[in-house]
Amino acid sequence: MKNKRILITGGAGFIGSELIRKLIKNTTNLVYNIDCLTYASNLSSLKEVDKNSRYTFIKEDIRNSNSICNITREIKPHYIVHFAAESHVDRSIDSPRDFLETNIIGTYNLLNAALEHHKSSTEDFRFHHISTDEVYGSLAKEGMFYETTAYKPNSPYSASKAASDHFVRAWHKTYNLPITISNCSNNYGPYQHPEKLIPRVITCGLKSQTIPVYARGQNIRDWIHVSDHTDAILTILEKGKTGETYNVGAETCLKNIDLVEMICKILDQ
Repeated sequence: MKNKRILITGGAGFIGSELIRKLIKNTTNLVYNIDCLTYASNLSSLKEVDKNSRYTFIKEDIRNSNSICNITREIKPHYIVHFAAESHVDRSIDSPRDFLETNIIGTYNLLNAALEHHKSSTEDFRFHHISTDEVYGSLAKEGMFYETTAYKPNSPYSASKAASDHFVRAWHKTYNLPITISNCSNNYGPYQHPEKLIPRVITCGLKSQTIPVYARGQNIRDWIHVSDHTDAILTILEKGKTGETYNVGAETCLKNIDLVEMICKILDQ
């Protein structure tokens, strides 16, 4: 991956910004970041790269199909890495339509733009879709999902991501669009939005506030550092097989209550 044009959607978000920082620091690629700057976006996470000549920010919403097609025509990317999504379970329960429009219709728009570009280009191209292990449902006691695990989404958020996964796969099977998909477990690390579990526990603990824990904290989650996740994405871009799905995790499964107690002990110290 040298001197490639990489178009990243949702690059001002938690995971997307980590990938952009890594690409600008460690490669010679040109990076284009499409983000509509929702509440979860954080441009300060890109301060170290925003003056770099190989980085370009484009404020746009993936729900705007004409704009997305025009941007793709202009950039002519070798890779599209699709992070942009509504990604909070509680918010999806309150406002499911937002998740349908961004995660499903937005992905549909990107797929059509990618297909048009791929048909007209003589260069290698890949569409990589970032998804979540939540599409598989609740993690059982054995503590692991596999690429062959049946989909069983339990929230509007996970249902919208499952649908987008299926659209990406369908565009590969039906229209021969070169794609890969990765389904990752729970991320943590710098610049994560404070609505997520780990930063929320830390924030509440530092302020001596009540820490919200659902279902008595018995739900099991696998946790991976965002830097390890983005390393996995780069590996898939370089070595992944077109049409395949790759699960990404760290084999660090914990009950939520155990994780909360670990954080509280650190804060006490």
